[in-house]
Amino acid sequence: MVEKKWPLVSVITVNYNQSKVTEEFLSSFEKITYPKTEIFLVDNASKKEDHAESLKDKYSYIHFIQNKENLGFAAGNNAALPYCKGKYILFINNDTEVEKGFLEPLVEVLESDERIAMVSPKVHYFHTPETFQFGGFTPINPVTIRNFALGYGEKDTGQYNVTCETGSIFGAAMLVSMESIKKVGMMAENFFLYYEEHDWAEHMRKAGYKIYFQGKSLILHKESISTVKESPFQIFYLTRGRIMYARRNNKGYVKLLSILYLYIIAIPKQALQFLLKGRADLSIASWKSVWWHWTHYKNIYGLPQWQKK
Repeated sequence: MVEKKWPLVSVITVNYNQSKVTEEFLSSFEKITYPKTEIFLVDNASKKEDHAESLKDKYSYIHFIQNKENLGFAAGNNAALPYCKGKYILFINNDTEVEKGFLEPLVEVLESDERIAMVSPKVHYFHTPETFQFGGFTPINPVTIRNFALGYGEKDTGQYNVTCETGSIFGAAMLVSMESIKKVGMMAENFFLYYEEHDWAEHMRKAGYKIYFQGKSLILHKESISTVKESPFQIFYLTRGRIMYARRNNKGYVKLLSILYLYIIAIPKQALQFLLKGRADLSIASWKSVWWHWTHYKNIYGLPQWQKK
């Protein structure tokens, strides 16, 4: 029997003040059955007390990249791309743990059709491992800039053990072909956090590529470790990213409708709901995201950090 030749996969994960969590990820990754990987750990200027560099000593085989400042999700991941040699790039959150055989089904999807640029596995919550966080996405509505995760909150009974196209990609774990990155470009760094993977998937689709979900692969996600749920930080960047997606991906009357919807209906409603809950800080964060766009009208396209040098 001829042994299957697997292509090299470059793995990128980003650490920010969570070295213990990152170590748990690396330990789980050591157990995978896929034979050809290289791992890049990007530290986004963690605090000294996080001791991120100790991971470089403990896992001597990783390629350690130290950023001088916190560049966010997209730029943090992009920092490793110029050094990657893999045919495929696995972008995976440090707050995940993986199944031993999770990578082979993802690679098989991309190997099956060169028109497929991106694929994500099914994702369960780490602390409730039978419960779905993600089983594919509905398409993003071009006006409301919303989509929904299929299977969210459901118990896994095999209902999403399918391989199919999906409305968008899931940033916590996505395998992307290097060829498509060379053609379309890297993730847009203007987002800093939230919506950048959806923006990237949309650009891939407009370039003629397909986005896939692979239900035969599974990872476990420790949600909300890096960011606090419903913090001003999260609401600002989530809302800012939603507006930026509309500005970058819509054109003509659809763009006008979307911006009007966000500015006149969605964000005022969101800000009011926060006030009614006694969270004035979150309401202010919502309006700050709008102000950012008003003061950065032309600043929604930019080069990756490494290309600015």
